[in-house]
Amino acid sequence: MPIYEYQCPDCGQVFEALRPMAKADDPLPCTHCGRRGAVRKISVFYAHSNGRSVAGSAPSCSGCHATSCSTCGGR
Repeated sequence: MPIYEYQCPDCGQVFEALRPMAKADDPLPCTHCGRRGAVRKISVFYAHSNGRSVAGSAPSCSGCHATSCSTCGGR
């Protein structure tokens, strides 16, 4: 089952939910304010193989925002 990203139109909270693909676009209650109506966001994915990016863009470490540095060990 895939993980989807949702955003509440009332409070702006972004959260993830594990749902079947058939229910991906069904409204969901917000995990922050509880109001029903959070909508699915379009999100990108990232995949890597043998330490190299094969899809999407490489995540960066929170310290330097680089994709490769000696501090975070990114590749």
